[in-house]
This record gives sequence, structure tokens and C-alpha cells, in this order.
Amino acid sequence: MKTPLPLALGTAAALALAGCTTPAGPVEVTRFVAAERTAELGKGLIFVETAPGGDIDGLALAPYKAAVADELGRLGYREADRSQAGQIAQVTLVRYALDSAGKRSPVSVGVGGSTGSYGSGVGVGIGISLGGGAKDRLGTELAVTIRDKASGESLWEGRADFRPPEDSPLARGQANAQTVASALFREFPGNNGETIEVEVSE
Repeated sequence: MKTPLPLALGTAAALALAGCTTPAGPVEVTRFVAAERTAELGKGLIFVETAPGGDIDGLALAPYKAAVADELGRLGYREADRSQAGQIAQVTLVRYALDSAGKRSPVSVGVGGSTGSYGSGVGVGIGISLGGGAKDRLGTELAVTIRDKASGESLWEGRADFRPPEDSPLARGQANAQTVASALFREFPGNNGETIEVEVSE
């Protein structure tokens, strides 16, 4: 079930962008929750890291990891070193292009970890062209898995897919990172297996 929801962006810069009214398109968000362990979510010490596997570009992934950490802090977590944390948040990012017909580029860029069951990205390095030719929209697929550090068990998984116009101020950089992270953790932890749409305006 997809439910349109408003999106409140988390920083002053993002709020300034949200003051405009041009639609940037919804963020599609899907979450999976370990129902028997929801009481453990949203509290304690957590470490945010790049998901294992795939190509890693720390500079490109940094604003997304920072945005995820900000959202986790808002939810009640406290960020800590890996050695101290009881939970680990693993972050994966895929960027891709869509043409005017809505066709996804044949090449997707996986940044900081493989996309696992969520994605179709190929970790081929962030420096390549996103498909070449004219681009109508730039897609961002941000996925986060929160694991119990001791057991490695997944407590929560979420994916946010955002496809703003290529010329939108929300299509790149910190504004893009804040938008997808804010949508991903909207009404955390969410309902297991549910997909919602979070509406975004520039």
C-alpha cells in the first residue's frame, strides 16, 4: 500500500529548499522490521558504516552516511565507535539515470557496498558516466540495514528510491542525501513489508 506523506527535511539548508513548491517527485520507501525485536530499535549506541562489498567511494558516500547518522540521532540513538556500539547501521548507495521515456540507464553506480536483495546496481566506480546521453531524472537508491552487532542479525532494513528531475536542486549532494534519509526514517520503524510514498517539493 502506498500512502502519500509530507516530508519535513532536517536541516536549515534543506528547509530552505522545501520552501519552494515545484514537485520533485515522491520518495518511494520500503521497510522490513524484525517484529520480535522492535523494542531494541531507536535507542542505545550505534555505529554507522559502509555496507560490506562492492565499490567504495568514501567521498561520495559521506553525505549520505552523515544524513543517516543525523536521522538515527533524532530517533534516539547515540553514535559511538564500533567497539562500543550495540548496533551497526550499514549504508548502501546506488545512483542511476532515467531518460525521458523513464528507461533506466544500462549502467548504475554502486557506492559503498553491494545492493544485496534491494538493488540492481553494479559496483563499477563513481567516476563513470551515468548512462550517457540526455538524462531526464537522476535516481538515488539509499538502503540501510540495522544489525545487532553481537549476532549480526538484521533488526531493520529500509530502502528509499528518489527520482527527481536532473536539474532539481534535490538531485545531488547534501540536499539529495538529506531528502532520501529523512524519507527513509519517516515514522520509524514503519510497518513490516510496507511501501509508502513520501512527497517532496523543492
